[in-house]
Amino acid sequence: MSSEATTGAAASAARSVDARADLRADCGRCFGLCCVVPSFSVSADFAIDKPAGQACPNLQPDSRCGIHAGLRRQGFTGCTVYDCFGAGQQVSQVTFGGRDWRPSTGTRRRMFAAFPIVRELHELRWYLTEALARPPAQPLLEELRSALDETERRAGLDPDSLLVLDAAAHWQRVSALLLRTAELVRAGATAVPTTGPAKHRKRLRRGADLVGADLRGLDLRAADLRGAYLIGADLRGTDLTGTDLIGADLRAADLRGADLTGAVFVTQMQLNAVIGDAATGLPPGLDRPSHWRRS
Repeated sequence: MSSEATTGAAASAARSVDARADLRADCGRCFGLCCVVPSFSVSADFAIDKPAGQACPNLQPDSRCGIHAGLRRQGFTGCTVYDCFGAGQQVSQVTFGGRDWRPSTGTRRRMFAAFPIVRELHELRWYLTEALARPPAQPLLEELRSALDETERRAGLDPDSLLVLDAAAHWQRVSALLLRTAELVRAGATAVPTTGPAKHRKRLRRGADLVGADLRGLDLRAADLRGAYLIGADLRGTDLTGTDLIGADLRAADLRGADLTGAVFVTQMQLNAVIGDAATGLPPGLDRPSHWRRS
């Protein structure tokens, strides 16, 4: 890649990071919606059962978590993985104008229904913003900008308008556009022949069941792993440049030493769920989880 192209790619990445600033959770401006709205069950991720719409017993009156510093030690790993894409502060401060859900049953019901809708829209905004910063996606710029504008407009609607949205249809339309974007990016990151296990090479496809698979030694550049199940997979040292990981389940996948800097459509929530270290290369705008190994 020429120096001019490298500089251009870096500038695009920087713009993408800035444009996604409001898609990062700001818990200080939220009324603890992620601690109330979702349900969870006793598992490796949660120490207790909690039905949807009921506040976690660790949620304090000031909307802070009472055990935040020890969530992993006390069996709430799932809380440290979750990411609302900034929907919490959007719903709390914008959609409902700073009104807490606690005093009013009506506000509570509508706010809890609006939160997952806005979260879904903000996740789409995350992907669309990244897509706009990808140089290979130039042929789709007009469509991507239009989709982003429409998604932002929807996320900013009043509560009543939000609750009647056909979010599934919008997601389907945008998902098709994101797939085309990923195909363009992957085309510019063609993989080379690999000597990895044939049984896994044949399974490197969209939605593949690769739970626990040993993928070390495979060249995963430009692979289409959209929606793949990579739970507990061994990806140590792999190069994921141009690899489409949108919707991939990476829980407990080992990415120590892996290069994700050029991977496509990676989220903070995915990173929070994997095993990584100081040598794991991160995409622009994502943070290295504090629980990863430092060495």
